[in-house]
Amino acid sequence: MNGLTHIDESGAARMVDVSAKDVSVRTATASGRVTLSPEAVAALRVGDVPKGDALGVARIAGIMGAKRTPDLVPLCHPIALHGVEVELSVVDTGVEITARVRTADRTGVEMEALTSVTVAALALIDMVKAVDPAAVIGDVRVEEKTGGKTGVWTRD
Repeated sequence: MNGLTHIDESGAARMVDVSAKDVSVRTATASGRVTLSPEAVAALRVGDVPKGDALGVARIAGIMGAKRTPDLVPLCHPIALHGVEVELSVVDTGVEITARVRTADRTGVEMEALTSVTVAALALIDMVKAVDPAAVIGDVRVEEKTGGKTGVWTRD
């Protein structure tokens, strides 16, 4: 049906059967940002966020988000993750977030990387909302993926 892999012959949504695919090492890197007020950036830089270690909480939330992706995104396969790294960098306009996810499985981890960044961003907003209720999540996107039949893809 128009080459859509998650639709069956009758047009119903389905989970793709990946059992015939080869197991390979697969990675994905995603990024995003949380735009914050100068006051929130200053509080993060000096460690003066009322709720506590906002960056640490966001990092753990990003790891947990990657692990819970199939519970949140309906047609994602539950796969074993072999590594999740979440980096948060405070910049003048807010926080830049990068997640790198790795597995050796039959399907990619792009959705896990995207979920990791998004959940980290949500946790960060929860931690700083008393300082900046206008925080904005943006620019969440896949930067690179490796492995599988299509090999390496990198954003221009």
